[in-house]
Amino acid sequence: MGTLLFGACVVAIGFVVLPIAAIFTHVPPSDLIEQLSNPIVHDALLISLQTTLVAQAAILLFGTPTAYVLATRRFPGRAVLVTLVELPIVLPPAVAGIGLLVAFGRFGLLGEWLGGRIAFTWIAVVFAIILVAGPFYVRQAIAAFEAVDANLVSASRTLGAGPVRTFFRVTLPLAWGGLVAGEAVALARGLGEFGATIMFAGSLQGRTQTLPLAVYQQFDAINGFNVALAISALLVIVSLAILLSLKVSGLWDRTRPAVAGGGSKAVDA
Repeated sequence: MGTLLFGACVVAIGFVVLPIAAIFTHVPPSDLIEQLSNPIVHDALLISLQTTLVAQAAILLFGTPTAYVLATRRFPGRAVLVTLVELPIVLPPAVAGIGLLVAFGRFGLLGEWLGGRIAFTWIAVVFAIILVAGPFYVRQAIAAFEAVDANLVSASRTLGAGPVRTFFRVTLPLAWGGLVAGEAVALARGLGEFGATIMFAGSLQGRTQTLPLAVYQQFDAINGFNVALAISALLVIVSLAILLSLKVSGLWDRTRPAVAGGGSKAVDA
């Protein structure tokens, strides 16, 4: 029995590790580093950084209050709203991209009102990242707020602190670890977004082409495979850095849903 378990572990771990290791061993590391100076890589990296930072700021700005309301209030239709927020997590990215296109594209629901100024621009990249990565943050933020001890919140209100002061001085600091963990996961998901972006924003170098889109383009280009490998290696390193940072800081455990009954009780609206 022990041999079978060990063999299953070796196969499973090897299956995960082998493709990642192959990225760094297919060509010499010096060649990978040299390819990072390619203008295509530079442009894609710049677009990725710009759009991801804007998207993450929007996710924090709108996702935090949304998560707080869903975590601390009970009202008719709450379960439906939570399900809708979580839906993009399991939705195929290409479907999310089509949805964005028919909602905000030139001939979409809001396309005429917006003048068709969003699709196939850097703003479309931001929208795609928000849609596919935002739910990861909101879902984790809900669990973080639910885990805050309601007695501490009540004590703050009893001592005369208003709801805003209580939120910023009590609730937010106590939920901070979970919020940071959720944001890190959303950041990693946003950096790796591909399907929704290519459907809604296209892959225009220097305008909408992010690192994952550049990998796809260079994979099909003549003599572009090494460039694709270099970008892939860069994304692996960034993803690993995010994961290790979470594990070293102890925040990775915060990404797990709160144990039922272990968090605070939501109050009536």
